[in-house]
Amino acid sequence: MPSMVVIATTAVPDHLRGALSRWTSEVVPGIFVGSVSARVRDELWNAVTETVTDGAALLIHPAPTEQGYALRTAGTRRRAPIDFDGLTLIRMTGQPTAKTLQSGS
Repeated sequence: MPSMVVIATTAVPDHLRGALSRWTSEVVPGIFVGSVSARVRDELWNAVTETVTDGAALLIHPAPTEQGYALRTAGTRRRAPIDFDGLTLIRMTGQPTAKTLQSGS
């Protein structure tokens, strides 16, 4: 039975956006919404995880959890989902810092 999914993408290749738009609607740039079966959802997510490269993606879909949904992430990102007593919370990580080389003088 089809259920609603939301896929949010950042800095992904155009061909991935095209593939996602075959099954969903891109309501604003990088946000895809659709109603698909679990099998199609999983196949779309496989395509995302194989193609995301330096970008980031998030999938939200209905699930039998306290919150009523589950989420999956792929790619590089500052936000990471964590489980806290059965609730999914979002942990913010620090900005990556550039390593500087010190010259010996």
